[in-house]
Amino acid sequence: MIGHALDQARGQAIEHGGALDRAIAEFGGRREDWLDLSTGINPRPYPLPEFSSDAWHRLPDRDAEARLIAAARRFYAVPDALEIVPAPGTQALIQALPRLLPGDTATILRGEAGTYGEHEHCCAGAGRKVRFAASPEDVAGDEALVVLVHPNNPDGQCRDREALAGLADTLRGGVLVVDEAFCDATPEASVIPAMRDNVIVLRSFGKFFGLAGVRLGFAVCAPELAERIRAWFGPWAVSGPALEIGMAALCDAPWIEATRNRMESDSTTLAKLLEENRFSVVGRNALFVTVRHDNAMDVAQALARLNILVRSFADRPSLLRFGLCGFEAERLRLANALEACVPA
Repeated sequence: MIGHALDQARGQAIEHGGALDRAIAEFGGRREDWLDLSTGINPRPYPLPEFSSDAWHRLPDRDAEARLIAAARRFYAVPDALEIVPAPGTQALIQALPRLLPGDTATILRGEAGTYGEHEHCCAGAGRKVRFAASPEDVAGDEALVVLVHPNNPDGQCRDREALAGLADTLRGGVLVVDEAFCDATPEASVIPAMRDNVIVLRSFGKFFGLAGVRLGFAVCAPELAERIRAWFGPWAVSGPALEIGMAALCDAPWIEATRNRMESDSTTLAKLLEENRFSVVGRNALFVTVRHDNAMDVAQALARLNILVRSFADRPSLLRFGLCGFEAERLRLANALEACVPA
């Protein structure tokens, strides 16, 4: 099953998109033969800047981290009263927070399309009893930890900012974690301007900038929570090259604006293509489109035989998620493949 999701058993890894090595093992072909649409990562990455040899040879220094934090503050429009903690990817933060925050329960907001499975997996792995809620109104006020992916993965749903602020206000001693890994292309959706002291916002560098291998993410939160997170990761949490690459990319306003415009256009074009091929669009984000089809798993297999990898979901077998095509030739390849693979 290509790109299938969610093995929820504690201690076992969850499968994600991007498993190109497994697809090659099952369906053959060389890596360069494959069109990988199984992730929500920008297929046209930020061009790597030149950086100093010290980034490789010396331990990361505080000045470099301070420059990165200043760049992140501008890019994410973080108020001065809040702090920013760099980390080696948002996944590291997702794993750490259920362990370093108090309490033994967690409520995860999850709609019909599901949500990013690592939050449940990591909360359960930390010994928390995990519950689910369909809306902020369904969350108990005495919950210790509440988690929301915003925009949601895989359907791109965004919640009302004020409703989330209200949810944070109702938590009596609890913490609301808002995973904004897919928010860089639509900054107006961010909850950061309406944050409360008991909210932690997670931001991912690798998805929008197409540099997932850099492993860089950020926690935006009040000083007391920031101190806990810094203490958990200790010194040198982010590598020297990641500090310099991150600072350069976050400061490149022309590239950022052009990329946001292109992504929105490409996402709209992709959604139209999928609708023309008898898919029903469930939701989308600037980096992916999620669709429904009665024969979704068969379509995913047929595409894989043509060396095109998409994201399927074992727990929701009628859904497929398509990442963006980087160039017109890739879009035409996908269009031809869909015509051949999708039953009439």
